[in-house]
Amino acid sequence: MLETRIVTLLTDYGLRDSYVGALKGAMLSIAPHLMIIDVGHTIAHQDVIEAAYTLKGYYREFPKGTIHLAVVDPGVGGPRRPILAETRNHFFIGPDNGIFSYVYQQEQVSQVIHLTA
Repeated sequence: MLETRIVTLLTDYGLRDSYVGALKGAMLSIAPHLMIIDVGHTIAHQDVIEAAYTLKGYYREFPKGTIHLAVVDPGVGGPRRPILAETRNHFFIGPDNGIFSYVYQQEQVSQVIHLTA
């Protein structure tokens, strides 16, 4: 059996429709061992700075190995690929749009990988 992995979820999707549920359903269909923690879904629409600041405020409170998924992107649907940034204790997945800028200031990043399908 696979080890449970914590994934935090920060989006600008809001709570009035099915987007958050669809994302979580897709994640659990692929990896049912995930423990998904909803940090927030009410970031102002496409406000990367607010998302970066919010992420800065909570990520260190989670255990080593936590995956932090942040989905706030004014260029969604464009050619920009998502990234995986790895630090000593955490993993960060999201758009390559500055959303992890505070993390980069506070942590030593061991690698950044552009993700493909």
